[in-house]
Amino acid sequence: NTQTVNDSSAAVGAFCETRPDLVLLDLHMPPPDGFEVLEEIKDHVPDGDFVPVVVLTADWSEEVKQQALAAGAKDFVTKPFNYAELVLRVENLLHTRILYTELAARTAEAEARLAEARATREREAERARSITDRVKRAIEGDILTMVFQPIIEVGEGAVVGFEALSRFATEPAMAPDIWFREAAEVGLGVDLELAAIERAVIRMADLPGRVFMTLNASPPSIGSPRLAMLLADADPSRVVMELTEHDAIADYSALVDPLAQLREMGVRLAVDDTGSGYASLSHILKLGPEFIKLDRSLVSGADSDPARSALVAALVRFASETGATVVAEGVETAAELAALETLGVHLGQGFLLGRPERLPAGPVDLAQLATT
Repeated sequence: NTQTVNDSSAAVGAFCETRPDLVLLDLHMPPPDGFEVLEEIKDHVPDGDFVPVVVLTADWSEEVKQQALAAGAKDFVTKPFNYAELVLRVENLLHTRILYTELAARTAEAEARLAEARATREREAERARSITDRVKRAIEGDILTMVFQPIIEVGEGAVVGFEALSRFATEPAMAPDIWFREAAEVGLGVDLELAAIERAVIRMADLPGRVFMTLNASPPSIGSPRLAMLLADADPSRVVMELTEHDAIADYSALVDPLAQLREMGVRLAVDDTGSGYASLSHILKLGPEFIKLDRSLVSGADSDPARSALVAALVRFASETGATVVAEGVETAAELAALETLGVHLGQGFLLGRPERLPAGPVDLAQLATT
């Protein structure tokens, strides 16, 4: 579409209203003349936009040409002009405008992506700072506390051990696994795990000498020299390190020396979540744990599902041949407990047998904790 304006005083208003792709402008007109209109049009072109102006004039002088180009004209056509030549010049300028518009759009898109990337980095950095501050408060203050879930001898009902479990007193509440996962994200995973272990080890002195305590630790924590230092102040022979993992173990060889050092101290190893996936079975084969902890997904239904009971029985036989002890986690019904006893499971842990609780101050009376 084209629009013709014969009154130069209305030219700028028409330009602002129609936002044309190209302007053909006669320089010599009644006031305001083409130079003035050109200057005003230039002020109304949005930043980053390209609107070509072709000036038309019968004045051949170099001075006029330079003045027009300096004022913002993109091309200069003298009268009388060749129509075909004018059309070609217009087409070239319109093509240039298209290219300019496409480039501007790509530039704007790139700038938007960069802005979003910067915003994302800032959000991630703020999240990391928030997590770091929160985890440090837990390590240094009283946000992190420990509860202890009894481990019962199946059939006898005697309490033989406790699993130390972390709890975090914050609002809104977050599950412990989220705390440890986020701590690992900001490089404080080992620090938080060792803080929990330190709090748990303190209570070992209140437990009878025959009772062991399982402490959760990821591979990086097991490989930390600080772990051995913490356990040296306790009785390592009563400590069972329960291997947890936020990520898959890519290199088991990195655990060989740390585990050998811990075992020389008398520490034993437990593999958690057996039956929930392939990883735990790999841990058992490669690490030779003293305790094999059956996952709740395997324990649930062991009294009614032949496949589950067969798998439990197979793991019990495997443990017997390798000198390991089987612990069934998540025991919640009497029927499950009876089935586990029949299948030869050695130890049990779960809400039926005792919930995670804080230990009372002073020596623990295990007789009060036996529930079977």
